[in-house]
Amino acid sequence: MIKFKAKFALIFMLIIVLILGACTPQTGVNVTTLTKNPDQTQQPSEEKKPEEDKEIEIPVPQVDYQAIKANENGQVMLLMYHGISNKEDEWVRTPDNFRKDLEVLYQQGYRLITLKDYLDNNIKVEAGYTPVVITFDDGLQNQFNIIEENGEKKIDPDCAVGIMEEFKKKHPDFGQGGTFFVYYSVPFRQKELIKEKYDFLINNGYEIGNHTYTHENLGKESAEGVQKALALNVKYTQEYLPGYDVFALALPYGIAPKDEKFQYAVTGEYEGIKYNNRAILRVGSNPAPAPNHVKYDTTRLPRVRASELNTGGVGMYDYLASFEKHPDKKYISDGNPDTIVIPEEEKENISNDRVGDKQLITYKK
Repeated sequence: MIKFKAKFALIFMLIIVLILGACTPQTGVNVTTLTKNPDQTQQPSEEKKPEEDKEIEIPVPQVDYQAIKANENGQVMLLMYHGISNKEDEWVRTPDNFRKDLEVLYQQGYRLITLKDYLDNNIKVEAGYTPVVITFDDGLQNQFNIIEENGEKKIDPDCAVGIMEEFKKKHPDFGQGGTFFVYYSVPFRQKELIKEKYDFLINNGYEIGNHTYTHENLGKESAEGVQKALALNVKYTQEYLPGYDVFALALPYGIAPKDEKFQYAVTGEYEGIKYNNRAILRVGSNPAPAPNHVKYDTTRLPRVRASELNTGGVGMYDYLASFEKHPDKKYISDGNPDTIVIPEEEKENISNDRVGDKQLITYKK
């Protein structure tokens, strides 16, 4: 009986030990500690250093180029807007119609990029989607209007910036950006708010461009007149935004300086003020070539007019319909900004100089 009790006590003690061991909380283990000796409690000596952490490679998802019809040498729409006001006109969109434009672009697979990213061939758009650029000429108050409500300043929800900011909240994957080509003396027509507006635009992904000093017709100006008009624009913009790079020009009336004076639309100087336009944009025309295309010319970039009126020209909705019928004509991203993916037959239209250090990939349709 005593032996039985002793055995029972021993078994009971073993059960208690096992239970306590099972209930002891386990310490968390991260990737770094997996490479070290678990019994090590001191810092390793210089003679015996721990194994360096190994980088974990995340596989890049494979894209079916044929399925998405990838073509990173297709056309890109640079959209041209002017006024946003209550009455639709040749150069005016109503707030509701501008909202509709953004929604249609979004639903049809277009994603917003900045003009600078287009020029830099830095197009970061999800696979299967098409980049689009939005520009505004003239710096009108209805493009960026600040109102007061209950003693506080706020962006007018019916101005262009207000509409775009609200759309961005609703569709953050649409992208952001927009280039405002302004002239002086009062861009956006609220003199006391110029600095505040400029700061907001730059801090929220928008860009400021050159539209001459006082909306001069550059086709009628002398060489000095062209340089004066463009340099003074840069001067006054940089008074509000010190050091800001005014990198692009939208031609007033779509008219460029004539003949040998055209060079001064690109670069020049007036009274010590230098300017350099990486891009010169025309008035409404047709979609622009991709940055990789042999016909890509930054001194003659066409824009598509954002209008639905039958004014003898071709507008955004005409090209949306055309691209819907002929998707092979538009730029369709592969989702990787470090590669340029095109159908094999498009290779003859590629500029190798523009490809740079990106990887060119071709595929059969």
